[in-house]
Amino acid sequence: MSSTFGRRYAVLAPVFVLVLALSGCGADISTSSEPSKSSGAKRGGPVTIENCGKKVTYDKVPERVVTNDVGITEIMFALGLEDRMAGYVMPDDKGDLNGVPWRAGYDKVQWLSKKQITRELVLDARADLVFAGWNYGFNEADGITPESLRAVGVDSYLLTESCPNGKDKARGIMPPLQALYTDFTNLGRLFGVEDRAEKLIADFTKRIAAVAARAPKGADRPSVFLYDSGQDKPFTAGRFAAPEEIITKAGGDSITHDLADSWTTVGWETVVDQNPDVIVINNYGDPSADAKRTFLLSHPPLANVTAVKKRQIFVLDYVDLVESPRNPAAIEALATYLRTLKG
Repeated sequence: MSSTFGRRYAVLAPVFVLVLALSGCGADISTSSEPSKSSGAKRGGPVTIENCGKKVTYDKVPERVVTNDVGITEIMFALGLEDRMAGYVMPDDKGDLNGVPWRAGYDKVQWLSKKQITRELVLDARADLVFAGWNYGFNEADGITPESLRAVGVDSYLLTESCPNGKDKARGIMPPLQALYTDFTNLGRLFGVEDRAEKLIADFTKRIAAVAARAPKGADRPSVFLYDSGQDKPFTAGRFAAPEEIITKAGGDSITHDLADSWTTVGWETVVDQNPDVIVINNYGDPSADAKRTFLLSHPPLANVTAVKKRQIFVLDYVDLVESPRNPAAIEALATYLRTLKG
């Protein structure tokens, strides 16, 4: 993932088109969009948490957080931490936010940049903490890393889904929903909003368990391929990225489960060999989801793939498929679609 435009991916800059129906699915857990009176809760001294396998100590509750990208920003909103933010960075083609659960957060917090996050931007915002991911905002090539920020007095928190795992450039150290819950728990401790974090985790766990209980078992489970982008080679998600559990909890099996990475590239031969029953398109930017669908249906190597022959292609938005509080709604939406295949 390049840090260009602040997104996680290795070769692309993200833009977002949000599906309002999915946004509505998440509305029942958006109570934290109200102005938070307790997000600045006092605590008895420094707090130490484990972030990406390292113990990190924060001397005080951050007061001016800068976030990178839509999923990370909405994690803060879901925890009711708008008043602890100096601003967010994300591209401008992210769809109509009027119906999203965290509309009040977007209205309240300053949109600092539609391009990539930079150290200069962080300093201009007088940030005391940057919440971003590795190669998803933080990037050595662009000179913005937790170490470089620490040198100028700014703390950092890395998105757990993006943690380097020590295998070349691969990222991911735990299952994706566990990564989301880890970030809720860590940020809950850091900001003194543990009760909110626990409620979010409990609500999400209950919703996802209800979906998983209805999911097909064994041979009845369809195989699924997540298609992000790319024509020469497809960019997709390994087992440490959110689509892994969005697919499995919804009742499918990801054909790229064996990839010990988050977001990465494979060859079309992998897709053909695995012969997925369903393809899920990651919808953002250009080309559009419709253009991606047209490409998949006309790409000669895929002509005999079941998902293509049966035109079993489903679309989810970028914000649903990165680590974010939209993940449960994405699971519910995909599960509903997969159940229609048996009708």
